[in-house]
Amino acid sequence: MKIRVVWVGRTKNAPLASVCTDMAQRLRRLANIEITELREPKVPNDRTRVEVEAQRILGAVNRDDYVVALDAGGRAFSSTGLARFIGRHMAESPRNLVFVVGGPAGLSGGVMDRADLDWSLSELTFSHDLARAVLMEQLFRAISILRNHPYAR
Repeated sequence: MKIRVVWVGRTKNAPLASVCTDMAQRLRRLANIEITELREPKVPNDRTRVEVEAQRILGAVNRDDYVVALDAGGRAFSSTGLARFIGRHMAESPRNLVFVVGGPAGLSGGVMDRADLDWSLSELTFSHDLARAVLMEQLFRAISILRNHPYAR
């Protein structure tokens, strides 16, 4: 099983991009992980942007993937709860686990319909770049918990 992260556009904030890169490198030592950055569309309005992004996201997700869409209204996890969720998935399913982050305007209804689970990082609102960094850190923390790696303590 592979863990994939699919997001739209590059992380523009340099320090947060560095956090994402660092966490990805650390994760790769503990798990099979892949990050897919989709090209950000150049369109005049958010509605069109979300639909173009949806086509790209859905094109990057395989039919048999287990898709977790990051959404403010989704299910909340503690760090240990996320670790349990990932661990249970790894033990019980051969499907790749794919975390999807939409663009700044959010995810389309089509992507949300495709998702097997909606996950909220927090009740707080984060910038798009900060949400990516939090996602990567929490994935590393969850895998560290599962692998009994000292980072999680």
